[in-house]
Amino acid sequence: MTESLKTTLRYYGISPWEIEVLYGFLNSHFTIIQDEIEADDENFVSFLDMDIPLTFNDAFFEWFDFKRWEKVKAVFKEMKRRRGSGNALKIVINFSGNPKIGFTVDTEEKQWFDNAIEKIDSVLELLPYHLDPQKIPSEITKVDYKFDSKSIRWRLNTASSPEKQFMFKGDSWKEIK
Repeated sequence: MTESLKTTLRYYGISPWEIEVLYGFLNSHFTIIQDEIEADDENFVSFLDMDIPLTFNDAFFEWFDFKRWEKVKAVFKEMKRRRGSGNALKIVINFSGNPKIGFTVDTEEKQWFDNAIEKIDSVLELLPYHLDPQKIPSEITKVDYKFDSKSIRWRLNTASSPEKQFMFKGDSWKEIK
């Protein structure tokens, strides 16, 4: 993990100050590519899509440092605080790996948004169960999680293979295309 790793920040409606603070926590470990895009979701005033070129696992958090990760999470929570309730902010975090793991945080209430951000790393404990080959469709290349504010936990949302897409409903995967 010593070669130059590139992380991409695609965003709109994020202040230069917020990007600079986030950049400060990431630049010691990554080469950062910033891409300010046009708003493409009328439901959100602000959007941040962050690609992390490493696998979502314990090794990432040890390498990146848990304290630094806590600071990144604090930036996300501050971004939500500054925007208030409602669909003001959507954050998508994508980790590389096999399969790729993605998280979408778009909860309206600040309390649930903060809770979602805090619980991202707790999904590590669930991965062996969620990615069990007996439980997940075959040839999956990407798994997406979405925070469920009703149950106050991260839930499997979608999974993709090269030819198919699945949605997790109830307690099983259903093909959607």
